[in-house]
Amino acid sequence: MKNAINQFLREEDGVSAIEYGLLAGLIAVAIIGTVGLIGGKLNDVFLIIKAKLDTAAP
Repeated sequence: MKNAINQFLREEDGVSAIEYGLLAGLIAVAIIGTVGLIGGKLNDVFLIIKAKLDTAAP
């Protein structure tokens, strides 16, 4: 029993999987935040372009 516990404590495969999962989660949060910021600014740019096109139309 003691040998099995020691082997479990030395096992690192699960730790690697958890680290990769945390890393993927942090990357996802960064992408979502960036898209949210850029999306709002991009929408403003398109609204400005639309307004200029509306005033240029006869």
